[in-house]
Amino acid sequence: MLGTILALATLQSLSLELFFVVSLIGFLVITELTAPLNIQPRWRHRLKWIILVGLLVFGYIVIRRILAILPPGVL
Repeated sequence: MLGTILALATLQSLSLELFFVVSLIGFLVITELTAPLNIQPRWRHRLKWIILVGLLVFGYIVIRRILAILPPGVL
């Protein structure tokens, strides 16, 4: 997460939405890369709820961005 903040600050595009999206992508990648092959510990089953909440927030961000791009009166 600190690397994300530093990278976005270096690129001068630091915003809360972009930070969340990049952090969510990183979290999903790390979750997949550290997944055990044969057995799953109990605590890994709880990760699906964190991922679900993250994807819902991501969907909200995408919808907000789409509505900001659309011209007024389309909806």
